[in-house]
Amino acid sequence: MAWLLREGEVLASAEVAETLGARARGLLGRNHLEGCLLIRPARSVHTLGMRFAIDVAFCDQNMAVVSMASMRPWRLGLPRLRARCVIEAPAGAFERWRLRPGDVLELKQ
Repeated sequence: MAWLLREGEVLASAEVAETLGARARGLLGRNHLEGCLLIRPARSVHTLGMRFAIDVAFCDQNMAVVSMASMRPWRLGLPRLRARCVIEAPAGAFERWRLRPGDVLELKQ
């Protein structure tokens, strides 16, 4: 298990999807997510076949948030050229975390 942090503060538990299979599977087939899912490398995501809405943070190579979006099921997201990884969390999580573009995140394992 890993943890997603901002300035030393734990935001959530994190699953990491780095293999081709894990990245392709993502959150498909799940009814919910505890914590968040870090997908890397990734520049875009979709919610085709998903059962719940998600918050999406697109991060650069330093894990700085460059863009954020909320996505309902069955949507296609636009790629973010500066993004190198994507963080997905249940809808409303980013508001609770007070996540903003420019925040620098860290993954601790």
